[in-house]
Amino acid sequence: MPFINSKISVTVTPEQEVELKRRLGEAITIIPGKSENWLMTGFEDGYHLYFRGGNSEPMAFVEVSVFGGEDSQAFSQLTGEITKIFGDVLGIAADHIYVKYAATSNWGWNGSNF
Repeated sequence: MPFINSKISVTVTPEQEVELKRRLGEAITIIPGKSENWLMTGFEDGYHLYFRGGNSEPMAFVEVSVFGGEDSQAFSQLTGEITKIFGDVLGIAADHIYVKYAATSNWGWNGSNF
């Protein structure tokens, strides 16, 4: 039950959004037991972000929420893949992307919790 939500300072075309979704779906498998079959993604483009006091360069804040425990090694590997994806698709430099992880033991779906 992963959810990846992205706040992106640039406009994302429909084609770029599909490519981001596709590649994030592949990347989520880095976390053991996670797959695109349960992945939900969200994209908030044109988001007003400031980094180091400015907003002249493209940037993104990516939140990865997962059901279950933390896996620091997998999270670190996923960060590398996320920064590569956003660099390839949107031209955002890796040093202008923050990735936040949240693992939870309570996750609701289909009228109840897992």
